[in-house]
Amino acid sequence: MAASPPAAPPVQTPPAAAAGTGRFSLDARMAAVEAAMTVRLDEAAVAHEARTAHIHTDPVDVITVPLTPTLQPPQRLPATPVAALLERARARMEGDGWCAGALTDESGAVCLLGAIRKEARGDRGLEADAAAVLLDAIRREFGDVPSVPAFNDAHGTPGIPVRMLDRAARLADARGL
Repeated sequence: MAASPPAAPPVQTPPAAAAGTGRFSLDARMAAVEAAMTVRLDEAAVAHEARTAHIHTDPVDVITVPLTPTLQPPQRLPATPVAALLERARARMEGDGWCAGALTDESGAVCLLGAIRKEARGDRGLEADAAAVLLDAIRREFGDVPSVPAFNDAHGTPGIPVRMLDRAARLADARGL
């Protein structure tokens, strides 16, 4: 008896081709391109290894750096007394909170002048110099502002007042005050 020939394996057609369109679906085409690119990248990696096998390299120490910045504020050391006072006033306002309409409110939050006054620790000359530089920094950005308290009270959130303390500190440092 003669043996019958082996049966041919069933042919699987892609879903788009089975629908009678004669074209592959986007997913099928993307999978084919991905497979072709993987083959090309593997071939390129082998070729690169072959071309660079003769190059001697020393091992490199890898330093791991976190992807997110640390939560510590940057350590800046202002070189001048007025700049240092303005930096401390900014830190105080960020820590104690910001208020409008008073130097300090009942919860301990401070306005721009309240923060400067607390950080000046009774040195009225240093306090006046810091307030003058702050007013100059405010006027550079916002035009003719009558006073630091008027500027402070014109805002509903601490963002801009805190930013202006930072800018004033940089201005005082640049002026050598």
